[in-house]
Amino acid sequence: MKPIIEKPDGTGSEPIKATASVRWALASLSLSMLMPSLDTSIANVGLPTLAETFGASFQQVQWVVLAYLLAITTLIVSVGRLGDIFGRRRLLLIGISLFTLASFFCGTAPTLSLLLIARGLQGLGAAMMMALTVAMVGETVPKERTGSAMGLLGTMSAIGTTLGPSLGGVLIASFGWESIFLVNVPLGIANVLLAARFLPADRPRGKAAQGRPDAIGTLLLALTLAAYALAMTTGYGRFGALNFGLLLAAAFGIALFVFTEAKVKSPLLRLSMFRETSLSAGLAMSTLVSTVIMTTLVVGPFYLSRALGFDALHVGAIMSAGPLVSALTGVPAGGIVDCFGAHRMTVTGLVGMIIGLSLVAALQGRFGAAGYIGPLVIVTANYALFQASNNTTIMKDISPDQRGVISGMLSLSRNLGLITGASVMGAIFTFASGTADIKAAHPEAVAAGMQITFIAAALLIAVTLGVALTSLAFARRANLLKDMP
Repeated sequence: MKPIIEKPDGTGSEPIKATASVRWALASLSLSMLMPSLDTSIANVGLPTLAETFGASFQQVQWVVLAYLLAITTLIVSVGRLGDIFGRRRLLLIGISLFTLASFFCGTAPTLSLLLIARGLQGLGAAMMMALTVAMVGETVPKERTGSAMGLLGTMSAIGTTLGPSLGGVLIASFGWESIFLVNVPLGIANVLLAARFLPADRPRGKAAQGRPDAIGTLLLALTLAAYALAMTTGYGRFGALNFGLLLAAAFGIALFVFTEAKVKSPLLRLSMFRETSLSAGLAMSTLVSTVIMTTLVVGPFYLSRALGFDALHVGAIMSAGPLVSALTGVPAGGIVDCFGAHRMTVTGLVGMIIGLSLVAALQGRFGAAGYIGPLVIVTANYALFQASNNTTIMKDISPDQRGVISGMLSLSRNLGLITGASVMGAIFTFASGTADIKAAHPEAVAAGMQITFIAAALLIAVTLGVALTSLAFARRANLLKDMP
């Protein structure tokens, strides 16, 4: 739907005002992507201060991060579906308001327990914002500009992730730990005003509006995702009996969820939609690529500090190169997708990532920081291209009554990939380095572990490329069958 601004007499639209309206609407959607991304990373830098302030251990304060991520991961599909039923604009406004209010409660929490509760509520608001922001693109910009809009949202997500640690450090040093949460309050108020004024009004949803929320399916999916997320995060990559028990619980939960969804009249997820090859392949590729991207965040700091000998300041500067490149290339990548087609650019992005990851492994130890930053730039630039093209492929032809839940699943696939990557790729790195305590490993062992881990990452992207090419072949075959008399 191409948004228009009606004249007072209800006839037609004014192009200049329509363009301005779309820009302000995109500004609201950009803020709705920036704020939850910022809070994904900004709290990490405050953990030592929070541990000292509340007299807590690291294991206790790490739940400031985990409570937020778990709330997003477990609820993002459900809130996307609720947006399809009750109206995406309405629920997005509720999400922004909840996120803003919860941020205020985080910044004024007198105890760690209350801070964790507030972070969980903030994660619920973030889930609404992340799921419904992508879904609103189809109602805000013309279809032929979907790639550019997706690139913009990818840029805002990267900016939020990049800005979090540095902004958090400045705020804590200047105003105290409370400010890393309270900074969201003015941003949230501005976003509520923008969204209420410029986002397209909700329209009747037809069959989706007549359905009821699938309470049983929602609960089962939330518990299943929570079990999987805890299995991946508990034990810092060391799998014990508890981890395997949680994984078994997650597997049982998936089976029970599929059985339940096949029986209810208004399911949370329509299982039939997974027969669409492009959707299933797109979600699988999103998970696999996010798993690999986490490699740079988990392995990179240890390699740069232990193997190359950089101090914390230089490690932080080098690590920021990747998200910075992703932020700068997001919008251009979206434009490229609009010009050359999403399927073609998905394949191009994956090939570029394989080249970059292979160069990281091949150049390890050579050319110092340049030998790491150069290939990393190739990886992240092509990741931005893949993300814009894959998101466009998934969301472009989705029926309006399914945009919220599909958008939620897309965000979920990325989150599951990041959670899995932190555990699995971290475990590969530790095993390849030949020591259980990576902090005590020799530089040569760390370098060897990095090389093997990035080779594994390149192979995983090669598998993803195979999925992309297979999906493209199926799509072409389906088009040929449609054209046959």
